[in-house]
Amino acid sequence: MRSLNLSAANWRKSSYSNSDGGACVEVSDDFATVVPVRDSKVPHGPVLAFAASGWGSFVSAVKRGDMRG
Repeated sequence: MRSLNLSAANWRKSSYSNSDGGACVEVSDDFATVVPVRDSKVPHGPVLAFAASGWGSFVSAVKRGDMRG
């Protein structure tokens, strides 16, 4: 597996993040084929990298409400 250089990545918080710091994820849109995702409360912690196509499908499913338990 190839490693990603995330040192210059621009991160944005999820629009679902709240102001008290709970349950926040950040994503970077700086890569064409992958979407890195991290916990905003642990910015130097682990990063999950998803295929861009898979991430797009996931976000669409969340917006449709398909991910409710």
